[in-house]
Amino acid sequence: MSLCAGYAAERVASTVVLIRDEGAVIVVDPGMVADRSLILGPLTRLGIDPGEVSDVVFSHHHPDHTLNAALFTRARVHDFWAIYHNDVWTDRPADGFELSPSVTLMATPGHTAQDITTLAATADGLVACTHLWWSKEGPDPDPLAEDQDLLERSRARLLAAGPALIVPGHGEPFAPGDLAAGVP
Repeated sequence: MSLCAGYAAERVASTVVLIRDEGAVIVVDPGMVADRSLILGPLTRLGIDPGEVSDVVFSHHHPDHTLNAALFTRARVHDFWAIYHNDVWTDRPADGFELSPSVTLMATPGHTAQDITTLAATADGLVACTHLWWSKEGPDPDPLAEDQDLLERSRARLLAAGPALIVPGHGEPFAPGDLAAGVP
């Protein structure tokens, strides 16, 4: 569930996502938003205290995707190579890491070398929270991609997994078939 749909124009906000699965309460990309109430308000309406969030996932380390992680004081934080909890740093590769029975991580470099996608298996199909696309409309190519060719390979790998829904880094969720013409 999208807590806040992101955008990137003269101002920027990340798309912030909540995933609940068998006791896990996961927030993906709690980054920049116009006001923290845009993250905390929807959680409150859902009856979730920030202290109940078990896991925070960073799709990558840009501040617009990480800035509000400290709202979740008890959460384990996941990135491309480790889990951080309190003062414990546990190295592990993200690719294939299981956060809960229905939620796994996938390495999807390209925008940065450290990008990961959060995959959630739902009754409606696979949902991919990713920065492989900024939004359904683009931009394409990614103007900030460290490696556009690698990003294209990561997009192909993700699409081969058959997601029913893509939740992009800075926009509303969309079905893969809804990608704008010319946007791979």
